[in-house]
Amino acid sequence: MTTVVRATIKPGSKKGPLVETLADGSLQLYVRAPAVEGKANKAACELLAEHYGVPKSAVTLTAGATSRFKRFEIDD
Repeated sequence: MTTVVRATIKPGSKKGPLVETLADGSLQLYVRAPAVEGKANKAACELLAEHYGVPKSAVTLTAGATSRFKRFEIDD
């Protein structure tokens, strides 16, 4: 089964790594990695894998590679 997750990423955050659930059901991801050369996206995928208890390979960024607003698919 595949779960679709909407998330907003805060790269370069001193607060992270942290996952917060927002009122609309989306997630706010705080990652320490900078938004350079996909480092923040990779950190976000790793954070989601840890949060959902799945391997890193089960998390795929499907939309928003250059935006703060992203959509991920997580295979269970």
